[in-house]
Parts: sequence; C-alpha cells; structure tokens
Amino acid sequence: MMNLRRHWIVLLVSLAGCAFAQAPDEYVETPKPVRYVGPVLKPFHLERRIVPPANLGNSPRLETLVRAGNLYLNVQDVIALTLENNVDIAVQRYAPALAREVLLRTEGGGALRNIGQPISPGPTSVSLAGVSVNAVGLPESGSGVGSGGGITIQLGTAPPGLDPTLFAFANFQHATTPLSNTILAQIPFQLNDSRQFQLGYAQSFITGTSAQLFFSSSYNHVNSPAFVLNPFTNGFLDLFVTQNLMQGFGVSVNNRNIRVQKNNMKVTDLQLKRQVITTVSAVLNLYWDLVSFADDVRIKEQAVATAQKLLDDNQQQVRLGTLASIEVTRAAAEVSSTKEALLIAQTNVAQQETVLKNALSRNGVASASLDDVHVVPLDHIVVPPSEELKPTPDLIQQALDTRPELEQTKISTESLRMNLAGTKNALLPTLQAFVEFTNNALTGDPNSLNPSQVPSQFIVGGYGNLLGQVFRRNFPNYSAGFSLNIPFRNRAAQGDYVADQLSLRQGELQLQKVLSQIRVDVKNAVIGLQQARARYETAVATRQLAQQTLEAEQNRFKFGESTISQVVQAQRDLASAQSAEIQAMANYTHSKVAFDQAVGQTLESNRISLDEAVSGRVARRSALPDPLPSENK
Repeated sequence: MMNLRRHWIVLLVSLAGCAFAQAPDEYVETPKPVRYVGPVLKPFHLERRIVPPANLGNSPRLETLVRAGNLYLNVQDVIALTLENNVDIAVQRYAPALAREVLLRTEGGGALRNIGQPISPGPTSVSLAGVSVNAVGLPESGSGVGSGGGITIQLGTAPPGLDPTLFAFANFQHATTPLSNTILAQIPFQLNDSRQFQLGYAQSFITGTSAQLFFSSSYNHVNSPAFVLNPFTNGFLDLFVTQNLMQGFGVSVNNRNIRVQKNNMKVTDLQLKRQVITTVSAVLNLYWDLVSFADDVRIKEQAVATAQKLLDDNQQQVRLGTLASIEVTRAAAEVSSTKEALLIAQTNVAQQETVLKNALSRNGVASASLDDVHVVPLDHIVVPPSEELKPTPDLIQQALDTRPELEQTKISTESLRMNLAGTKNALLPTLQAFVEFTNNALTGDPNSLNPSQVPSQFIVGGYGNLLGQVFRRNFPNYSAGFSLNIPFRNRAAQGDYVADQLSLRQGELQLQKVLSQIRVDVKNAVIGLQQARARYETAVATRQLAQQTLEAEQNRFKFGESTISQVVQAQRDLASAQSAEIQAMANYTHSKVAFDQAVGQTLESNRISLDEAVSGRVARRSALPDPLPSENK
C-alpha cells in the first residue's frame, strides 16, 4: 500500500512538472477570432489581447527536494531553482515581451516608451569576516556598465502615423429656411430634405508621403421650381497626396523609431542575460557561504567539545588534588567562550538559510511550508590542486567576445546615432508638395415643379449615373502646389541636435570605458583567483601547524610540562586557524564565481542553457540522494 501511494505521489509530481513546463508565465494571450466576422475585423485590431496575472507560485521542483522538514540542495538544484523561481529574473523576463509591444507601437508610427528595467544586484550573504560577496570588484550591475534599456526619448521630426484610417460620415436633415429674395427661388420659404454620406481612407507612408481618398455624395429634395433637377444628388471622389521634401523626408528619418526599437529588443535580451548571470552568481555565493557557515558550525562544535573535555579533565584532577582549582575556572571560561562562538555561527547559518530560501522562491518565507524547513547543502567546497588558466590576453579577448555589457553598449551607441538623424532633420524648413485630383458628378430627376426646364439627359438618372460620371471622370478637377514654412532661429531644434551629438559622444566614451573596465575586471579576477588560492594554501598550512601545536601542548600538559593557559591558547589558535581555512575556501569560491563572471563564462561553467533561463523552465530533473544525509546543525 505504501509503495502504491509512493508511486502515485511520483506520478502526480511528474504531471505537475509537465504542466509547469508547458505553461509560460510571461506571454500575451490573443483570443480566438469571432466566427465568420473574425477575418473581417482583424485588420482593424478590434480584438482584445489579454496579459494573464503574474505567477506567484513556485515550481514543483522545490517541493520534491523537501523531506522531513529539510530542504536538500546541491549546486545544480540551486541553479535550477534560481532560474525557475527567482523574482529578479522573473521581473526581467517581462522586458522582451514589453519590447515587442513597443515595436508594435513604433510600427504604427508611435513614439518610443521607456520600458528599461535596471539590473538587480541580487541577494547578499550575512556578515562573516573574510568572506566578501564580490571578490574582484565587479560592480553588481555589470562591470561599470549602465543598466538602461536603450533610447526612450522622442525628439526631432515626428515619424508619421503608419496605421491607415477609415472614416465615414452620414447626415439626415430636414430644413425650412425663410427667404428674403423670392425672385430667384420663386417661393417665400424653402424646404430641403437632404441626406449626406461621406467615406474616406487616409494613409501615411514611411517615405514621408501621405494620401487621402475621399468620396462624398449629397441628396437634396427642395420645393423650389428654380432647380433644373429636383430631387438631385451631387458628389465627388477626391484624391489628395502630399510629400515632405525637406523636414520629414526619407525612410531613414521616418523609420528610425522602428530601427531603434529593434535595437532595444536586442538590449532587453542582453539585459535578461545579464540578470541571469548576476543573479546566478549571487545565489551561488549564497549557497557556498551556507556551506562554509555549516562547516564553521562543525568547527565550533569541535571547539566546544575540546574545551568541555579539558574542563572535565581539570575537574577530575582537582578532585584528585593534583591541580589547582583556579584551572577549573579558566577551563570553564574557555567553554563559555567557545559556546558563544558556536551560537554566533549557528545564527549565521539560520540567517543565511532565510536569505537563500527567499532567493530560490517567488513567495519567499511567506510560505509556511518553506519557512519552517532547514536547508541542508549536499556539496562541500573543494579547492582543485591547481588552476589551468589561459594567458591573460586570451582571457581578455574571450571576455570582449562574450560579455553582454559590451554588446549592449555598442547597440545603445548605434541607437543614439540613429536618433541623431531625426533631430538633424528637424533643423530643415517644412516644404510640402501636393497634388489633388477630383472627379465631380451630378444626377437627378427633372423638376416636376417647372416642366418648362428640360435638363440634359446626361445628368438625368439615379445613383448609378452618379457613380458612372465619377469613374468616367466626366467633370475632373486638377490642382498642384507647395507649402513652405521657415521657422526663424529654430532654437529648440538646434538645442536638440547639439544635445544628441553630445549624448553620442558620451556613448562613444562609455563604450571605451566598458572596454577598459572589462580588461580591468579580467586582470583583477585572475589576480583575485591566484590570491585566493595562495590564501587557502597558507591557511591549510597554518591549520596543520596549529593542530600539531595543540597536540604537543596537550602531551606536555599530561606530563606537567605545560600550563592550562598554554593549552587553552593552543585550542584557540587551532579554532582560529580552522575558521580561517573555511573562510579561505569560501573566498576561493567567490573568486571563482567572480572570475567566471569577468571572463563571460558563468553560463558555460554552470551548464546553464540560455533558452531555459529565458523560459524559466529547466529540463533537468532533480533527485535526492539515497540514503539522505543527516542534518548537522
């Protein structure tokens, strides 16, 4: 029965994982089109696209790693949970979707919107001497590079609206008008029943051309014998085309927002990649710090046990009369001191668990099931015997080829250059050429109030005759011309143009700064890694000597050649040396994480797929070891 129940649990967890993998969080839902009329309405964008609520739940992976009140984690599980549940990455994951919608806006002629989300530096560890979050001086936001989302301010010549417009107008009217001159109308007042209908289509083009096609017809029925036709309908079809010849002319000016936003889409992708790298690096530091804190607790427990053993031995010797009672007091003081150090180490572990759990879940410690569990790391810090590093110039070139900050700065500089074309074009006068073609038409019935007036048979007829005259162009009008607008001084445009040039020069210097900063980061990372290894080797040697010293002092104390003070001091020296070794190991892990970040290999070193990071779905399954290790608190 228990086996069957266990199989059901595994099956449900697997199904939950599959459902989780098939349901992305950051998407825009397009409803199904209305039957029959859907294809007709689609060009008018009448559908309502829906953005679902944000997913505030955790991935099923987190629950599968909890057993008996403990959360068992190895480094790969930490990375997977970070990619699936970390809030900083989830927030940044919306940026590409936002950028796509801004691109849709610019393709319709709209201005750019500011959707840039700064890089979050991620969580930091609790305080522990000798352990730093960033060992080589890499700024949390990405090696000295700004975290803006690209060009967001619209200046210069405004791009034309590229979405077409269809407009219609209808009017039905009955009018009674008293007349002061009855000679022409031959009636004291005029009654007019009219029906007007207008239909138009307007479209602007990326070249700076705009066109409007307009059809109008007006039906009138009056009570006057002065009209040849009564009722009658007049109408016209008009085509009006304008072309910007100076300001607003050219594809490069009018489509710059589209090109800039396509660049901004690349920037948001790089921004998401940077957030993944930054957050993964920060969480790895949290995890390895927790490992070092747990090791430090074990060292402090050993120190307490050693001090307690010394106290027990001294008490036994005092009872036998071979040792002064003051030595018991000194040993008891050492026990109290080591217990205090143990309490501090246990507090560091508890606080670090809270920080790590918050980084690996979307609802943090607000979840009661997660708040009560203890984190049990399954890995131990292992410093390799040697470092196989490429030559520093090769590492610098690797960083220049792979660091997203450099590519992001290049794209932003290119966008500044694109935007400069718009502000430069705004310095020109406004010169527009226009042409207009109009086809007029008139049709109706002979006026029954005045049979003596016989109209031409060409204009007698119904609405079909009106349309025939329009499309045969029986009564055409033509016109052409230009309009010129020259602003004096034009100080706003001049200021914008020079300001954009200055911004471009800033961008070029920023690019050079990024190049220099990357070189500095790599050099510092190499030095930091070498220094961390040297500190670790020195700490190991110091701990070994302290261990030998303590053993020697204990042997001397047994034969009465040493004092309790010397033994206590040797115990303290060993505990300090062991803590220094743990700190050196933690510093090495931080230096390695910072080195990977500096040379641009964080994703490769940790076997992270960028596609999985972008989707927030990690295909690798997590499995607990069998048997489970015991929790050591």
